[in-house]
Amino acid sequence: MSIKVIGAGFGRTGTKSLQVALEKLGYGKCYHMEELLRNPEGVTHWQDAFKKRHVDWDKLFEGYNAIVDFPGAMYYKELAAHYPNAKVILSMRDPESWYNSAYTTIFKFEPSLGNKLKMILSLPFSQLSRNLLKVIILNKKSIWGDLFEGQFKNKEFAIQKYKAHIEEVKSTIPKERLLIFDPKDGWEPLCSFLGKEVPSEPFPRTNLKEGFHVWANNIVTDILK
Repeated sequence: MSIKVIGAGFGRTGTKSLQVALEKLGYGKCYHMEELLRNPEGVTHWQDAFKKRHVDWDKLFEGYNAIVDFPGAMYYKELAAHYPNAKVILSMRDPESWYNSAYTTIFKFEPSLGNKLKMILSLPFSQLSRNLLKVIILNKKSIWGDLFEGQFKNKEFAIQKYKAHIEEVKSTIPKERLLIFDPKDGWEPLCSFLGKEVPSEPFPRTNLKEGFHVWANNIVTDILK
């Protein structure tokens, strides 16, 4: 297997909906931050990427045909070079809307007190818990510490970073290889770009802001069972 679609859009630009859409279009499993949380042993590869060491992308994405969301979006250039035949999708939304969503969800997310206690108590004898903790620490370092330079609370700064990323992707990826995609536009532009038939069902609309913290904590609870 090889990655056929690379998502270059930041988290909270409809990446979960895009993951579901790509899987419905026949791309098999699509890697998303949720996949890293559920399979935290993959954190070693992302640690290598963050430290600019060699990354065995093929090993990390074994069994997957597409990738979207953080942390992959931060390494879209490396992935585009490693998978030269893959198409790139830049998911995006209104900057103000993106910031408000990202701030109240992924930036603010913390495991519940019960999940924190479970993880801490199991650390000495659970490799899974240790890896999950590494994922949480790496996300804080790489996304909020490095990408946003520790200034995500500064709305103007964060939005400027968001806009700069969009322009960088546009200038880096050849036009024929890139789709700039707003999930609100639905199936048509996505299917046209990928050469797929438009499904009869509505375009997925998942992982809404209102239910994010319950959804994310349920994932952590699942992992720590």
